[in-house]
Amino acid sequence: MAIKKSILSRLFRSNIEETENKTEDKFEDEGLSKEEQDAEASLSLPDPLCLELSPEHAINELWRLRCDQAGWLPVPVLRLEGSAEEREILPENQLERELGRLKQLVTSTADERLSFIKNEQEKVKAAREQEKELEEAKKQEESLPEENDSKIVLENKEEYLPDLDAQVQVFLTGDKMAAWLFIYPPMGKGRDINRNILNQALKEKHVEFGIEETLLESLCENTERYFRLFLAAQGKRPVDGKDGQIIDMFPRNREMEASVDGFGNVNYAELNFVHNVNEGDVICQILPPAAGIDGRTVTNQEISAKNGKEARVPQGRNTEVSEDGSRLIATQSGNVEFSGQNFQVKPVLNVGGNVDYSTGNINFLGDVHIKGNICSGFQVKATGNITVDGVLEASNVEAGGDLIVKKGVKGDNEAIIRAGRGLYAKYLESSVVCVKEHLESDCIINCDVYSDGVVQACSGRGIIIGGVTRAACEVRANTVGSKSEHLTIIKLGGLPGETFEYECLAREIEKLKEEYEKLLRQPDSPAKLKKVPMMRMKLAVDKNKLEQFGNYLKERKEDLQEQEGQRLVCSLAYPETEITISGVTLRLDNEARHCTAMLIRDEICLM
Repeated sequence: MAIKKSILSRLFRSNIEETENKTEDKFEDEGLSKEEQDAEASLSLPDPLCLELSPEHAINELWRLRCDQAGWLPVPVLRLEGSAEEREILPENQLERELGRLKQLVTSTADERLSFIKNEQEKVKAAREQEKELEEAKKQEESLPEENDSKIVLENKEEYLPDLDAQVQVFLTGDKMAAWLFIYPPMGKGRDINRNILNQALKEKHVEFGIEETLLESLCENTERYFRLFLAAQGKRPVDGKDGQIIDMFPRNREMEASVDGFGNVNYAELNFVHNVNEGDVICQILPPAAGIDGRTVTNQEISAKNGKEARVPQGRNTEVSEDGSRLIATQSGNVEFSGQNFQVKPVLNVGGNVDYSTGNINFLGDVHIKGNICSGFQVKATGNITVDGVLEASNVEAGGDLIVKKGVKGDNEAIIRAGRGLYAKYLESSVVCVKEHLESDCIINCDVYSDGVVQACSGRGIIIGGVTRAACEVRANTVGSKSEHLTIIKLGGLPGETFEYECLAREIEKLKEEYEKLLRQPDSPAKLKKVPMMRMKLAVDKNKLEQFGNYLKERKEDLQEQEGQRLVCSLAYPETEITISGVTLRLDNEARHCTAMLIRDEICLM
């Protein structure tokens, strides 16, 4: 009996601390190895699949009664596990709820069965007491000798067990995706289970699908069939279909992939910003959605699966979907770009030589590729990217996207360069440069630079000498200034690019006003009468645009008042380098090496 209580205490964990103390004492007494101790201690670990019942539970009372009648049996284990191939068939968020439902089922049925047994035992006990009283009364009437009193005994001193057939309980999960069998053993001369009883129990619960026939065939002969859970049927869960997919043949994000040699020189001829396609080329593959696979419960009810959704095709300008719907193809040759939502093919204007008197000024809706130079005095505008294989001289260039100058810019203090995104040039000299995002060059010499992002001169010589370099966020360079102490100004903070555009628009309006006043002073003529209303209209439109632009800049500057993180990072800064961050200025009197200039508590610090 002591062994039985020890097993129960360990299995049902009625007192965890007492069990742990006894286990430790046992380890010391028996001298178990570390591996044996770990194996023994693992018995006390909680099992998430197992229903924990106290030793006083009705299930355990029934188990003890069965042991008294038929000998030793394995202790009750109620574990919601599956087959050997798929042990855990219930998701974690469902398991706790199902264990609660299982506890209600076994508690109610075990209490009912135990109550019946105890009631029958009480009846038999009462009958035996009555029989004993009758025997004693009969003895007294017959005046039996007193020495024979001790010989009067009951014919059966053992605990009475009524005849009770084996009972099969079917536990169905709430979603009816699994069914377990739980069998109570027979009592007294009650009948044991057979295949018909098992089938009838499943039928009463309408279990028809996914039945484990092999289990049912062998269960009647299984010596450990009582007080155990056996997975008798398992449903088929639905499998939702997969959504359609888009497989891109071209990158959606612009990433510079320039090659750098061992001396830190960047090859600006190979930046991989332009992705040329020919008419009919595939831009992306379109994979169709997959249909879902319906499931079925153990009660043979169908569970509908969700079908996959059609992929959104990123079809943009100059592209079309193939007849079979499997590809997005280009309808004309050009440069592929992803606009944020769609792929589009921008037409590319190829200029075989220089931009000079042979071509004149260029204004193109798309990308422009110039294989020669942009000569002094000419103008190139494009809504897309501009790529120049040669040199950009004293000219005006405006790109809606990126501007790439493979050999560099020699502006002669006349070049004005604008880029709606980034600028990448071998060198920049004596030019006005305005970019909205990133500027990168080996050398920046005597330039007026406006950048709403980052200015970087870290490849090649990596120098910034002279001029004013303005950046909203950061300036990085190997060297700032020169040994000759040429004044070099670095300004950080605000929105330099936006401010430059505002100032340019204001200058244009002033220039237009002068032209308008000059026109009004001219003698009346048909040409004057036609031109005055047009100039008046243009002035009104530009003034309205300037006012809106000013309000926009004011709002943005208020948002940026508490902006942090502006800094100058360089390996060497020469004297006469002037650093301004958010209106605070510091001029270097001595060389500064490997420094980072930042604004800390209204003071520029070199770290």
